[in-house]
Amino acid sequence: MAFSFLPVLVVALEKVEKSSGSSLVGSSIASIQKSSAPEMLLALMDEAYTGSTIGDGGADSESEDSSTMAVADPFFLELLKDENDGLAERHWASPAVAVALQAAVSTSMSDRLKQALRMTPRLLDMYTAIAIREVNESLICALVPLLMARYSNLFPEKLFLYEVQKRILELMLAGFNRSPSFIALLKKPIVDRLGEAYDSPSKTELALQLCWAIGEHGGGGEAHKDAARELFESLELLLYENLSSSRVRLRESALGSDSAKSRKSSQSRLLCFVVTAIAKLATYHRELLPRARVSLTKVARSRISDARVWKRARDYLGLMNEPAICLSILGPCESPSKGMQKLGTVNWSEGGTKMISHLPFYLLGAQEGPPHDFSFMDVLPGS
Repeated sequence: MAFSFLPVLVVALEKVEKSSGSSLVGSSIASIQKSSAPEMLLALMDEAYTGSTIGDGGADSESEDSSTMAVADPFFLELLKDENDGLAERHWASPAVAVALQAAVSTSMSDRLKQALRMTPRLLDMYTAIAIREVNESLICALVPLLMARYSNLFPEKLFLYEVQKRILELMLAGFNRSPSFIALLKKPIVDRLGEAYDSPSKTELALQLCWAIGEHGGGGEAHKDAARELFESLELLLYENLSSSRVRLRESALGSDSAKSRKSSQSRLLCFVVTAIAKLATYHRELLPRARVSLTKVARSRISDARVWKRARDYLGLMNEPAICLSILGPCESPSKGMQKLGTVNWSEGGTKMISHLPFYLLGAQEGPPHDFSFMDVLPGS
């Protein structure tokens, strides 16, 4: 996911150029050789590929020059740290990086930085297409936690954030769709992200999408009941925490504060996804149904959250009283063991091209095949 880091590297390069008083672009070979920027960027790439940390004095570091340069520039000191030690988490907590990025956003951007902001989403599009088609499952599984970490740690420009975050979610959800078992295998980082749901708006959106994936793919599938149970418990915890805090949200929003209304709307949206995930997970794993009924009943009776939330919980409780209909609407559309669509289930991904209807059997006459296998030409008179 180095593409999402490209604007930060451009800012780092420009910062070095400004401090050294020389520009790499349009300069002569002699002036470029005198500049410290190329050497610092080479040190950055070397540290990224060798995996050593700055100033560790290990065998991976070929010389002490990179350490000397990095210490002279706090921004590069942070960039040269090993990504495997939590680069994405550490960078944005660094005062040097935070100040540099805020200054880059608040002032007039250079042409290079603007180009980097425009290029990155396109590069991510190509990366996603190749990764889903060519990369093996083990690498995709290792990539998903990095996507989660990178999602809320990006260059803070609004349009760039929107474009890159959208593509990160598409790649992450495509990985889950390709191998639903990833949800069970990555249970720990998923639970961690659910616990950060209200740290920032971007983390709220990430948690919301993860809730959708948990419900859509049954917590990893039929073979991962233990993981599904633990994910269900995390959803329960998130639900109860939000129910207890929704009283405060309602009182704040009643005062007319725009920020309070925004927080309440964000909380209600997340709660809708959590309630849906709980209902779908319990439909997939029937042993969770009793606990799901308790959770949804508490929401339906609370009346302290947004009406959309408790009405949705009430509707799901009604569906659970009709197991066949509940399975058709909330259950998985495909059998993981056979890879075929289950009879009587709805494949919502085909909702744009297909429709559902109830037709009396006598209209089908002597048509062969199961009752659902017919075309409108079998029912409607010809022109």
